[in-house]
Amino acid sequence: MRVITGSARGMTLRTLEGNDVRPTTDKVKEALFSAIQFEIEGRRILDLFAGSGQLGIEALSRGAESAVFVDSDKNAVKIVKENLAKTKLDFKATVAQTDSIAFISMTDRIFDIAFLDPPYEKGLLQKALAKIGDNIAEGGMVICEHPFKEELDEEYGDLKKSKEYKYSKVAVTVYRKS
Repeated sequence: MRVITGSARGMTLRTLEGNDVRPTTDKVKEALFSAIQFEIEGRRILDLFAGSGQLGIEALSRGAESAVFVDSDKNAVKIVKENLAKTKLDFKATVAQTDSIAFISMTDRIFDIAFLDPPYEKGLLQKALAKIGDNIAEGGMVICEHPFKEELDEEYGDLKKSKEYKYSKVAVTVYRKS
């Protein structure tokens, strides 16, 4: 797993070990960032269910203003911090070890782009989408990675489905706040 472009281009990132770990593939990450490449610079990023932090780190490497990384797993938080230090992007980041749904329920921070890549088939994506709208700036977006067979609603409050991309067994759905 590596950073594709920007200030940390080519750097390899650590990832979590284990059978439940499912990092975003380079192919999916590259396609996703190609689709939003002109919307990243200067933006405030939320990497919810951060895992290794690779999506938020890619955004920071491409010029995002700041990023908040949230994960409940202490090992994930440790790896995110290591990856941020290695890429020298830690000065633009905040890392929180807490439940992701609880975080969006309690925070008053506003984000321009949120990445949601929770553990599959546990209902966490739908719960997060139902709550995150108040934390997204007008015109902002929520980018969700999920199994291609999992159908998501067209709308979650002010968030409206904008685009959907399919890559083998993975889908990426983009919601925009109107």
